[in-house]
Order: sequence, then C-alpha cells, then structure tokens
Amino acid sequence: CLGLYGLAAFTAEQRTKEVSIRKVLGANVPSLVLLLIKDFFWLILIGAIPAFYVGYRVMNSWLDDFEYHIDISIISFLMVLLIASIFVTLTTGLQAYRAAVSNPSDNLKYE
Repeated sequence: CLGLYGLAAFTAEQRTKEVSIRKVLGANVPSLVLLLIKDFFWLILIGAIPAFYVGYRVMNSWLDDFEYHIDISIISFLMVLLIASIFVTLTTGLQAYRAAVSNPSDNLKYE
C-alpha cells in the first residue's frame, strides 16, 4: 500500500493542472476522483489475469500432493480481487480527493 500511495501521490501531483482546468470548466469532485482512480483499476485487472492463472495452477499442483485435498474455487480469487480493489480505492482515492478539492486558482496562478 505504501508504494501504491506514493504512485497515487505522484500521479495526482502530475495531473494537478489538468484537474484544476477540468474543475474550472465545471467538473464535479466525484468525476475528478473517478478520473484519477480508473487508471489504477486497469492495472489491477491486467495484473490479476496472469496472477490468477499462475496461482490456480501452482495451488492445484501443490494440493495434488496431499492425500486429502480441496478444490480451489473461483470465489477465492474474486475475493482477493475485491480486497485489492478496496485497497486501491482507499489508497488512491485519498490522493485523488485531495487533488479534486484543491483550489484551482492556486494551481493555475503561475500559468
């Protein structure tokens, strides 16, 4: 989460002027927060696909060595994706909210 927080802070700082211009033109805070968060969700989804495949294969081969083993369900992987999405929302949402509620005149006064 600390690396994700740093990346979110860096992204919010890089896109401060874009957010300020959008805010001046009438964008509301939820749409600005969604604009900054959606890039991180794509990264989570793209990373989840190979991770789920490798995790499923490795866990099945490891559990096959035991005499009594369980079957791995897709629910486990979906719960991990849900928890990761919650962490992404909380971590990046804070930085996105700070950038969205900042005063646009302070960010654009040097232009």
